[in-house]
Amino acid sequence: MVEQLKQLWRSNDVQRLEEEVARLRAENRALMNSLLGAAGFPPLEFPDSVKPQPLPRLRKRSRHQLQAWRQTVALRELVRQYRQEGVVARRCRRRQSRSLI
Repeated sequence: MVEQLKQLWRSNDVQRLEEEVARLRAENRALMNSLLGAAGFPPLEFPDSVKPQPLPRLRKRSRHQLQAWRQTVALRELVRQYRQEGVVARRCRRRQSRSLI
């Protein structure tokens, strides 16, 4: 029952990709053993394929964290715009020259 619910919620694209990966891994194992057999070596035994792990739950952010993030993004955008105009570079050079004196 639980597996059926998981399958219901999983997107078809993800399921198709996982099936394709499993098919390609099996094909690679068969090709490698074929090449080893042609070279006179015994076939290799591969471990079972890795089972997909569930994605970790994303942590909710508090309002002040979201506000700080938005302010940082806005400040970066403002600095980028000023740098395109060359305003920030001149101001920074003045500050550096004062601090060196």
